[in-house]
Amino acid sequence: MLRGAGLLWPRGVEWLWLLGVTGTGLLLFNVALVRGAAHAEPAVLGVAVACVPILLAIAGPMLEGRAPASRVIAAAAVVTAGAALVQGLGRADATGLAWAFVTFACEAAFTLLAVPLLGRHGPLGVSVHTTWMAAVLFGGAGVLVEGPGAASDLRPADLLAGVYLAVAVTAVAFLLWYTCVARIGAGRAGLLTGVAPISAAIAGMALGGPSPRPLVWLGIATVAVGLALGLSGHRRTVDRERAPAPPPPAAAAAAAAAAAAAAQIL
Repeated sequence: MLRGAGLLWPRGVEWLWLLGVTGTGLLLFNVALVRGAAHAEPAVLGVAVACVPILLAIAGPMLEGRAPASRVIAAAAVVTAGAALVQGLGRADATGLAWAFVTFACEAAFTLLAVPLLGRHGPLGVSVHTTWMAAVLFGGAGVLVEGPGAASDLRPADLLAGVYLAVAVTAVAFLLWYTCVARIGAGRAGLLTGVAPISAAIAGMALGGPSPRPLVWLGIATVAVGLALGLSGHRRTVDRERAPAPPPPAAAAAAAAAAAAAAQIL
């Protein structure tokens, strides 16, 4: 059935990578957000997530077998600074800061631990396997923590919210994200996380909220500069990697001699 859908069953150490992605990037990440919100303002958790591009810019290429690009690292620092301006700096106690660090680490693990899997399974395979594994983990955790009867307390609005989270925020979002990572690399893909606070600011204004303050607009401009810096050279890099390698000097000399001999014969 999996092969018919173009999917491969995990094997060997791949189970550990998938469990790492699911356990940290999905289960623990959401627990950290909920627990952290009780001890820190949302801006603190948002800034923690905004720091992820720097880690992805350094560790992502290393997992892909390449050296980190200084241009992308600099762009990640700019994007992080801009996202911090958009989010603002909130208050938190020691527990809140600890949960913010866990949020940061789990957000990075969601991408980095999936890099070794994308080659064999592709974005669709990684998305499918992490999704069903997350459903098992969340289901088991829910039974242990909330009890089997907790599902009976769900209202229609809760079920609709669950459908939206399952389809749009999980299935579709995972596939789009891992496709992006597979095509442009984890380092450059990490820069796009800086768009999240901008989207939140613009969506809030579109829903009738107040216009962003000047500092927020400065942060949006800073994120745009970082994205331009990090993504502008991607096409040239891809073209250079895909271009055929020049022939060695000996082969080039032999080709030139053959061409000269053919010209004399003609």
